[in-house]
Amino acid sequence: MAMTAITKQVVQKAIDEYIAGLQPSLRELNLKIHENPELAYKEQQAHDVLCEFLESQGIPTTRHAYGLKTAFESLSGNPTGRCVNFNAEYDALPGIGHACGHNLIATASVTAFLALAFAIQKFNLPGQAQLLGTPAEEEGGGKIDLIRAGAYEKADVSLMMHPISEEELISHKILGIAGQPSISCYDITAVYHGVSAHAAVNPWEGINALDAVVAAYNNISMLRQQLRPDERVHGAILQAPSITNAIPELTRTIYTIRSRTMERTRLLGTRVRRCLEAAALATGCKIELEEDQIYGDLVVNPPLCKGFAEYMDDQGIRVVATDDTLMAGSTDQGNVSQIMPALHAVVGIPVSNGAKNHTREFTAAAASDEAHRRTILAGKAMAMTGWRVLVDEDFYRDVKDAFPLTQKDTR
Repeated sequence: MAMTAITKQVVQKAIDEYIAGLQPSLRELNLKIHENPELAYKEQQAHDVLCEFLESQGIPTTRHAYGLKTAFESLSGNPTGRCVNFNAEYDALPGIGHACGHNLIATASVTAFLALAFAIQKFNLPGQAQLLGTPAEEEGGGKIDLIRAGAYEKADVSLMMHPISEEELISHKILGIAGQPSISCYDITAVYHGVSAHAAVNPWEGINALDAVVAAYNNISMLRQQLRPDERVHGAILQAPSITNAIPELTRTIYTIRSRTMERTRLLGTRVRRCLEAAALATGCKIELEEDQIYGDLVVNPPLCKGFAEYMDDQGIRVVATDDTLMAGSTDQGNVSQIMPALHAVVGIPVSNGAKNHTREFTAAAASDEAHRRTILAGKAMAMTGWRVLVDEDFYRDVKDAFPLTQKDTR
């Protein structure tokens, strides 16, 4: 194993002592984000709080980075070496706040970035640490925007973690999974334009937009019979009529399409789009379609996962390296994993009643002391994984060699 003369234990001890000194301020940062939930692309306060904290630690930080109002970038180290990226998410969910624990994700990535930046400086290591503030993971795909803007061009690997309920893990006597594939997804919104008329006096002069949205719903419900076991189509009516005595002239509906890979998601999306268009054709309505960015399927990199699991185990948290069970959810970290070796580890936190993500119980759990403690441990494990990427040539070669092979096998 080709490492520098500095041992893992020496680096771990130095990082432990450094992060211990930051614990009060990291806890405060975590709670500030949790207590002020903001939706996708509107995370102004979280953006400012994170930037102010990083600047208070002497880290140069670019606000409103890469043309995104609530994105930021921090860099530390030598740009001539390899670059380890960490992604901080901080958007919340409508009505239920940080029910996916993005306050913890941000805290973990800030911890990892600061720890690796500290190690680079203390031990005069080659390479660079990059922290990206990535807005709009829940809706919109901030990382996709950042990829297109060139934010990841300097990075060689990308690392992040995500909290889940420990109830999903403890039956297997573990508290985390370093690598687990996820599916791809995107949204299609349809707006139906009809013609209003009096529903009793002259309904034949109207074109019924409510009929169109109902026809679309029925079309897609029939389509569901023909879906693969790992595919999902689920939707909602966003705008419907509120009176009965006029032919409805405007309705709006949205559908989320999920499949195993980006290619299959596009194909399934084509079938859904035809269902929506058929409803317009049958009713005589005009249709407007809007398609969001596609979230890529997550490509697992086994060497990165093994490294993270090892460093979590060093801290007393048992994490399995990989699990082939497909995650039903989606993440824009999947898009990052399509262009470079990436980690999206899941770490369990205690949640009342074992409730899962996107619930009020998970929102409460994301503010707990134990969730914060495990988040800090995950951040330090990511920093150590990043350290190994910078100094261990054999490890980095394994990571790079696994990337195209893994991508080929999972698409």
